[in-house]
Amino acid sequence: MRLSTKAQYAVRAMVDLSLNSAGRPVSLKEISRREEIPLNYLEQLFYRLKKGNIVESVRGPGGGYILARGSSHILVGDIVATVEEPLNPVACLDEGSEVCSRISRCVTHDVWKGLGERIRGFLDSITLEDLTREARGVSSEE
Repeated sequence: MRLSTKAQYAVRAMVDLSLNSAGRPVSLKEISRREEIPLNYLEQLFYRLKKGNIVESVRGPGGGYILARGSSHILVGDIVATVEEPLNPVACLDEGSEVCSRISRCVTHDVWKGLGERIRGFLDSITLEDLTREARGVSSEE
């Protein structure tokens, strides 16, 4: 199982936003340049992040994006869930999918369900603040 670049880019962009906002809006153009993420791709991601109430947009000169709440209240799992498809390791766990005909006798069902729960739990154990703090440490070492 592999997450798409949507998750990777969204998390990187959110760390950049957290690092560089200092109470002011940050333009996607700035994030795009620093993170080497195509601007049109960032626009799509931030559209979803805004709909997910993770960021807010600020219009006008000097506009851009700010965090919708403190970085300690934004989980990596929230970011990933906002831009990605559900993180289920097998299709039979997807919401709305037809129930597997083997569900009552499938000995592996709980393995896949547990794996998905552990992945989500791991991502939910990391805040944007954690990553921002780590990024500050990395940049000061360079």
